[in-house]
Amino acid sequence: MGDRIVIVGAGQAGASLAAKLRALGHDGPITMIGDEPVPPYQRPPLSKAYLLGEMEAERLWLRAPSFWQENGIELITGHQATAIDRDRRVVRAGGREIPYDQLALTTGARPRRLAAEIGGDLPGVHVVRTLADVDAMAPEFRPGRRVLIVGGGYIGLEAAAVASKLGLKVTLIEMAPRILNRVACKQTADHFRALHQAHGVTIRESTTLQRLEGEGHVSAAILNDGERIETDFVIVGIGILPNVELAQEAGLTIENGIWTDALGRTSDAAIWSAGDCASFPWAGGRIRLESVGNAIDQAECVAINMLGANTPYQARPWFWSDQYDVKLQIAGLGTGHDRIVTRQGEGGAVSFWYFRGDRLIAIDAVNDARAYMIGKRLIEAGKTADPDRLADPGFDLKSLLRA
Repeated sequence: MGDRIVIVGAGQAGASLAAKLRALGHDGPITMIGDEPVPPYQRPPLSKAYLLGEMEAERLWLRAPSFWQENGIELITGHQATAIDRDRRVVRAGGREIPYDQLALTTGARPRRLAAEIGGDLPGVHVVRTLADVDAMAPEFRPGRRVLIVGGGYIGLEAAAVASKLGLKVTLIEMAPRILNRVACKQTADHFRALHQAHGVTIRESTTLQRLEGEGHVSAAILNDGERIETDFVIVGIGILPNVELAQEAGLTIENGIWTDALGRTSDAAIWSAGDCASFPWAGGRIRLESVGNAIDQAECVAINMLGANTPYQARPWFWSDQYDVKLQIAGLGTGHDRIVTRQGEGGAVSFWYFRGDRLIAIDAVNDARAYMIGKRLIEAGKTADPDRLADPGFDLKSLLRA
């Protein structure tokens, strides 16, 4: 129980792992290293309530700043871990060598950026990932200004919703045939396209950015068809990359992230990983989940395994997105679905149920918390539902849980 545990990465996964270790009674030294100069905080509100000015920075903190000291967790902020010496079992960070008996890598991910060759490094081109990112772009959000959003995933759509609500003129471009192409079914995409268009957002699908232009600051975008769009600033939301460099340089196995077994252990028995940076066994293959829910659940599973539990991680994917006054809640993974069942709820609520054959595999619920909770419980229990009954708005969903 006295092992020296070092955690590299002070995001949601790292904070959850450290807190869980103490809650489980681990009494050895715990050191958590974060490269941002602030305590661990929640990221989802950054592109929503925080950017809208509805949440103060202090409300983002995952724990009160005093929590870490009170629980004997050494929190090192503003320093990046630069190397792992696996033979000597030390981590180098902030000019120190920090010894460990067990090491956890919760290094997270970073946004994909536009190439400098096409103007991606121009001032006024922003990404959304950290508190500093959002603080840097916040002054740009003034009524009447023009913003170009590159990428029609959740980050791009959430940024579009905030910009529209604040009175900006918003254009969003997506290179795929439709928004949410990788992450949601056509029906969900159609619903959110209509929602954004109703709020005045211009959405251009099957549209590629050729380059950005500007003297000292971005001022225009040239699209693949040659069209020029004047813009005051740009937000890029084209996905994230797992931070694997530290692990890779230390010689750990990398496979769509830091490779772990079902327990969360890497190719080095003394090193573990969890969160956006970690890939793990799933349905006969491997997967890496980019979500708050996975970061918490996987990190807590790793914590109990670091203390000897030997418990395989059982992922239960769930996600959410807030856009305007609409909450999208997702359970399961819709990859490989061959049928979508649409169920109308009350007051404009709607849910989309994903089937592969006769098996229910995912649900997207739009302003329908009841459908979401029932669908999530069915999926996690390995149960399914009759598609024809689901499509009937008069059918009692709760009866599915009693079956």
